[in-house]
Amino acid sequence: MFIHLGGDMVLRSKKIIAILDQTNESQDNQQFLISQEKEKKTIQISEDNTKSVVITDSHIYLSPISSHTLKRRAETVTVIEEEE
Repeated sequence: MFIHLGGDMVLRSKKIIAILDQTNESQDNQQFLISQEKEKKTIQISEDNTKSVVITDSHIYLSPISSHTLKRRAETVTVIEEEE
């Protein structure tokens, strides 16, 4: 199944490793994001403010959708996959 991250970005749910709340601005998180930006692995989904960070094995997506909403979408996808 797929999860809509905002803008025109849709990812396979199985590719998502973690969804982080952007308001968690710990020093470790900020250093991680900076290192990924230097390696050109960060993708800004839209011009809107970043509310969550979605981590996959290949890229970091900065999403304008809250982490709570993305979590809810991921849980819905999991329930649907389990029913199939």
